[in-house]
This record gives sequence, C-alpha cells and structure tokens, in this order.
Amino acid sequence: MPSCPRVLVLVEPDPELPPPPLHLIPRDVEVVQIDSAPTDEQLAGSSVLYIWDHRFVDLAPLLRRTDELRWVHAASVGVNRLICPELGSVTLTNSRGVFDTSIAEWVLAGLLAHVKGMAETWALQREATWQYRTTGRLAGTRAAVVGTGSIGRAIADRLARLDVHVTLVGRSPGEDPDFGAIRSSDDLVAVAAAVDVLVLAVPLTPSTTALVGAEVLGALGPRGFVANVGRGPTIVESDLVDALRTGTIAGAALDVFEAEPLPPGSPLWSMENVLVSPHMSGDYVGFELDMMTVFTDNLARWRNEEPLNNIVDPALGYVPH
Repeated sequence: MPSCPRVLVLVEPDPELPPPPLHLIPRDVEVVQIDSAPTDEQLAGSSVLYIWDHRFVDLAPLLRRTDELRWVHAASVGVNRLICPELGSVTLTNSRGVFDTSIAEWVLAGLLAHVKGMAETWALQREATWQYRTTGRLAGTRAAVVGTGSIGRAIADRLARLDVHVTLVGRSPGEDPDFGAIRSSDDLVAVAAAVDVLVLAVPLTPSTTALVGAEVLGALGPRGFVANVGRGPTIVESDLVDALRTGTIAGAALDVFEAEPLPPGSPLWSMENVLVSPHMSGDYVGFELDMMTVFTDNLARWRNEEPLNNIVDPALGYVPH
C-alpha cells in the first residue's frame, strides 16, 4: 500500500453539523472532499474512503465503480448502512470508543429525570407552583443493558456506580469479569421480567431488528423504563407506543427511531412519559476532533502496514470484542 495514500472524504451535507477537521490529517496525505457521487477522476488512485456523512447509504454502487479502494472508515459506530457484498476484501472500520462516555451520560440523564420526576418539576416551576411531593430512587433498582460493546459497558459501569444492579445481555451467554453472567438476548423476556430498566445499546443486525416488542414490554411491567441509544428498529415502535399509552410500562427515553427525523405526527412527541432526542445522545462539543483522531491514528497504522483498530466484521455488523 502507498506510504502517501489518497484519501477521499465524503462530507456531511448538513450545515448544522460540524465539518470534518481535515487540518488534523498529515499534510503529506492527499485529501479530496467528495459528495455522494464522486467522479471517476476522484476515484482513480484512491485507496482510502473516509465517510464523514453519517446518512450515506450508497456504498455498494460506489464500490462497484472502483477496485482501488482498500479501506473504508466510518465517522460513526453503527455501520449497518454500509455493509454490502461489494465490500469483499475492503477493510471497514468505525469510530468505536468516541461516544461511550457521552452516551452513558445521556442514559443516566434520561433515567434520573424519569425517576426524580423532573418533567413535572419543570412544569410546576413554569406555573410558579410550589407543590411538595416525593419521587423515586435509582439506587437499588435493577437494569438490563442489552449490548456488551464499549457503549453498553460504559452505560453498565456508570449505572453500577449509582448502586444499580446491572445485568448484561449479549448475542450469546457468557461471563463478564465485572458484571458476572451475560444473559443471551434469546432470554430477553425473562430478563425484562426481572428488571426495572431496559437499556438498548446494540447495532442494527437481523438478530436485533424488532428485538423488543409487546412480549418484552409486557414482561418489563408497569414500573419499567426503556432507554434506546442503539438503533430505532430494535424496538417495534407501534408496540412501544401502545405500551406507553396503556401504562404497560412507565416511560421511555429515546434517541433513535424507526424513521428519522421522527415524523411530526408521531404520538411519541406528545407523551409526557417520553423523552424524545434527535439522535444526538453521543454528540458533544468537540466530538469531531476526537472522531478525526480515531481516523488519523488508524491512518498512521495503515501507512506503517500495522493492523488497524476497530475493524468491523461484516458478518456480525460490528467490531468483535
């Protein structure tokens, strides 16, 4: 591979999102900004593609136009939209690790706001109403974190520090040095029946699509709370709406949805027991710098012919750990 590769950067078209800090890429690397339809001239001689645009879904036709790309890096953790047969021998990496802390903080914020009744407190404050009441406690509750990757573990770690009893749920059962037995997602109904909080932090794969439906929500019960920071289609959204309307579960904090942006007519917008967040749980001031650092570190490895970090297994849909 060339010591000075040509890097194509597919830039995010949304002006509200930060642009890639390309100045962090070494100056002796040729960087070419492209849109979703690069020219043949731009593709020629390019061995690396950096997908900064988190909405990009057209990797397959792009790969069919060139046999020179050897490495594709995604400025995201989820890569389900990029996995396709055309990848072949092309290495796919992601930005695993950048958002662990911020997403865990978001989950804690949503959960604590629910337990402590902050929505009602803010409503009473706006009315200048002094109304004494008691709220719940997070300490001593039970939570299941579905997803044993770095984000799921960061969430589990912070919940445990607040005296929450945490159960990890993964693709298959196992043992974790910090959290004990890992339950299989095949047992999610039984797991949900034994906890107060269900946190979803899984990538979107065939096995996680519609993982949580009416049966799991019913098992979670009327005191149960759901937080989803993975992918929207992991939950059957119509079942979730029904469960929230009927009091089958107590509430939800949702950062991802089946359709994004969440349609204006969705009942989730107006539910008092729901926190709706526009897929931003991981984003923080300066995240674009940390995101680029993940890439430049790997770029140095690429140029030195060293193994890359965060290599995605296309068959699994995520970075094995």
